Amino acid sequence: MKVTGKMAAGLAVAAGLILALSGPAWSDAKGKKEKEKDEGKEAVEMSKTAKVTVEQAIKTATEKVAGKVIEAELERKHDRAVWEVEIVGADDKVTEVHVDADTGAVIDTEEKGAEKKESKGKGKKKD
Repeated sequence: MKVTGKMAAGLAVAAGLILALSGPAWSDAKGKKEKEKDEGKEAVEMSKTAKVTVEQAIKTATEKVAGKVIEAELERKHDRAVWEVEIVGADDKVTEVHVDADTGAVIDTEEKGAEKKESKGKGKKKD
């Protein structure tokens, strides 16, 4: 098959479109990696200052909500370092228990995918 000038131009445009459209996806992946790196650094910094260990947070959370712990993570929530402990209850529902990383107090509980069930603390209304 003989490639004419018009076909070559069409192929060049198609190749350019493919490269242009794939560029943002590549930069998104790069941006995601950088964000994860920053979050990791923040978690390390928070862990250095947290007075409550993950074990203590889990103990506190399971005293508040009965069930099996499936995840515990140190995050920044409610403008402070918070242990977010996820627990699967007997009803197979996942509940997040937020434990203050400095005081060890339960800030609130939240059923995943639902509105907050309970809230404690300054400026918070108890539902």
